[in-house]
Amino acid sequence: MAENPRRFTVGYALAPKKQKSFIQPSLVDLSRKRGIDLVPIDTTRPLAEQGPFDCVLHKLYGEDWKAQLDGFATKNPGVPIVDPPLAITRLHNRISMLQVVSELKIPQQRETFGIPSQLVVYDSGTLNSSVVEALRLPIIAKPLVADGSAKSHKMSLVFHRDDLLKLKPPLVLQEFVNHGGVIFKVYVVGDYVQCVKRKSLPDVTEEELEGSEGSVTFSQVSNMTTQVSSKAEYYMQLDEAELPPLSFVTEIARGLRRAMGLRLFNFDVIRDVKVGTHYLVIDINYFPGFAKMPSYEGVLTDFFWNIVHEKELKEAGGSATGNDDKEE
Repeated sequence: MAENPRRFTVGYALAPKKQKSFIQPSLVDLSRKRGIDLVPIDTTRPLAEQGPFDCVLHKLYGEDWKAQLDGFATKNPGVPIVDPPLAITRLHNRISMLQVVSELKIPQQRETFGIPSQLVVYDSGTLNSSVVEALRLPIIAKPLVADGSAKSHKMSLVFHRDDLLKLKPPLVLQEFVNHGGVIFKVYVVGDYVQCVKRKSLPDVTEEELEGSEGSVTFSQVSNMTTQVSSKAEYYMQLDEAELPPLSFVTEIARGLRRAMGLRLFNFDVIRDVKVGTHYLVIDINYFPGFAKMPSYEGVLTDFFWNIVHEKELKEAGGSATGNDDKEE
C-alpha cells in the first residue's frame, strides 16, 4: 500500500501502565506505514497548546483533565476525541453501567440477553433487609465504583447471608449465575466487533453452596483460577465452549455503542447453563486491554485510519467507522 501523501497524527494520553501495554512497537510501526503517527501528549503542559492532532485518544480521569479536553475541543472543534469524558463516566458506576443494557431495543429471537438480578447497597443496614434476601445465593459483591483502580476490582463470591454483613458499602450485589466456567469478552473498536472466550468462575452446585464456608475473594472475575474447589479439569471445557453467534453479539455491541456514545470498549457476557440460548451482560469496560485481543494492531490501525479520514470521507459522500453513532 502506498504511503498516504499527508500524514496524520493521533495524540494519546494514557496512564504509564496503559501506555506500556497498549502502545506496542508493532502498533506504532503498522500505524506509521498507514500514514498515522502515534504521538504522546505531555500531560504536564496544557493540551490546547499541543498538536496539531487529527485525533486525541485518552484514558485519563479527573476534573482537570476533563477541563483540558473541553478547552482543546473548543479550540479544535473538528478534531475527534476518543472518547467523550461524559460518556465514559457512566461506566464508572456498576448500576448505571448495566442499566443501558436493559434499555436496548434489539429484537430477541432464538438468542436472548439481559443482566443478572442485582441491587445497589449504600449502607450496612440494608445488608440485613428483605430486599437483599430476595437475591439468590451465591452472590457476587462488587464495589459500586468501577474506575479501573485496584480497589474497584476487589470482588467476592458470597455463599452465606451472614457473610454479607461483613461487606462494606457502597457496593453492588449481583446474583451469581452458573455459566459453565466460561466468560465471553466482546471487544468493540468502532464498528469492529470480536468475541473471545476466557476462563471464569466454575459453576457452584447446591451441595457446594451448602458445604462452602464464608466467601471467596478474587481480583477479577475473568482471571480467577478456581478457589471454590479443586476443578483443574473443569477448564478443559474452555476449548469446547461454543462462542455465541457473532451476529447476535454484534447487534448488542452496536446498540451499546449508540446508546453510550463510545467507540472503544468491551463487555463481558456469560451463557446461562439452565437456558443455553440466554446470555447475561455482567460488565462493561471502557478502553480495555486491547493488546490481549488477537491481531489488535491491525484492528486499531484501521480504526485510527477511519477516524482521521472521517471528515474527508463525509465530505466525499463516503462512510467511516462509527458514522452512524451519536456523538457526544
